[in-house]
Amino acid sequence: MRLGQTSLLYFLSKISGSLLGALATVYIARILGAEPLGIYHLVIGLVSWFAILGRVGVSKAIAKRVSEDSDEGEYVVAGTIVILLMFIFVTAAIVLFRDQIVEYVGYPATGYIIFILFVVLLNGLVNSLLTGLHLVHISGILSPLRTGGRALSQVLLIIAGASTASLFIGHLVGYLVVIGIGIYYVMRNVSALSRPNRTHFEGLFDFAKFSWLGSLQSRMFSYTDIVVLGFFVSSGLVGVYAVAWNVAHFFILFSGALSTTLFPEMSSISAQNDSQAVERIVEQSLSFGGLFLIPGFLGGAILGERVLRIYGPEFPKGATILSLLILANLFMGYQDQLLNTLNAIDRPELAFRVNVVFVGANLSLNVVLIYLYGWIGAAIATTVSVAISLILAYWHVNSIIEFDTPVGEFARQWFAATLMAGVVYGGLQVESTYRILRHNVATVLFLVGIGAGVYFICLFWLSAEFREAVDRNSPVDLPFASR
Repeated sequence: MRLGQTSLLYFLSKISGSLLGALATVYIARILGAEPLGIYHLVIGLVSWFAILGRVGVSKAIAKRVSEDSDEGEYVVAGTIVILLMFIFVTAAIVLFRDQIVEYVGYPATGYIIFILFVVLLNGLVNSLLTGLHLVHISGILSPLRTGGRALSQVLLIIAGASTASLFIGHLVGYLVVIGIGIYYVMRNVSALSRPNRTHFEGLFDFAKFSWLGSLQSRMFSYTDIVVLGFFVSSGLVGVYAVAWNVAHFFILFSGALSTTLFPEMSSISAQNDSQAVERIVEQSLSFGGLFLIPGFLGGAILGERVLRIYGPEFPKGATILSLLILANLFMGYQDQLLNTLNAIDRPELAFRVNVVFVGANLSLNVVLIYLYGWIGAAIATTVSVAISLILAYWHVNSIIEFDTPVGEFARQWFAATLMAGVVYGGLQVESTYRILRHNVATVLFLVGIGAGVYFICLFWLSAEFREAVDRNSPVDLPFASR
């Protein structure tokens, strides 16, 4: 399967899962309100931090070593042993500090945290194995299944009369479904499980000692602001912020799919010392890293209040937060591609340096700016810290690989997005004046559809690289695609 098709399949799978999750969140927000959502996201944020301790970079190391097509069975067993031992260690710490955790969350969630941590770690192990075995498309298909299982379970439990607990139980159900399916595909594609020796554990730790901070960076990007907000604002505001974050994160899905798909390929090419091929992949990853994020940023600035209104009357006040978080995701979309390159060419120590800067900036800025400015400070802290680490990541990659930054492609995407923004803004003004559609959801869907059409048609006309990419990965021949 060609890389573009694999990325597209993975992206469509992720976007399907996100849409299912968004629909469930709209229902939950309208029925339960912002406070239970805030408690739920505080718990998931804590689990994500505990999961970092449970992985310490081993998941990424497993994907790297297995992708090198040597001693697959040994690395599978070694990675599983390490993650299970770390789970036991972290669980002991959770039990020891259970009273403080309950006081922070405002809900007796210690048991849920332990069970959710276990399935999160196991799912991370399975996804790493699928990535290392070049089965990214399988991993991508499991994503909407997990989200769909979670969303359906949560909604059914709420209908049955459960409240906050339904969010945690549904979360567990979604993970358990896909873990079983993922293990089936892993066992089918691993030649044989074998007993690892000291060399295999050392191979994992040699990579993990640098890559663990990458896991920390990823989780801090997603949850530091939410976790720190829990100390300063109410659960209701945390719920509004979390919804804005989920909407913003929707636009980075394609960039994430791209980096996940390209990692095993770049890793394999790098192992063969084919630097020229790696250079071309880097350029392409940057060319398409902002494909959805750039129009998402401009569109979110225009329609943010309308989009959040769908979740209920408590949520439109997060419109400014939404715009800032989409900008943060735009920076992170490019940074992901660059860090992905450093890890794939086996330079995790450089990715480590970038992540040190991000972690330090993100944590310190969140504490200071949230204290001074509340939740606006959280969004600003996340955006600024990502921008700083993006600059550093670009400097490191550019010092190793000679590649051309696709400035022209960036400019074409921004031009098409600006034209799209003008059409969407004009349409919003007309609808606000004449009330043509008379329904907020219909208005949002119509303007998003029109905006997406304008953006991609304009980009198709402007960008030869975009036309070629569409033509290469389309199942049918497209007229004028290569013109």
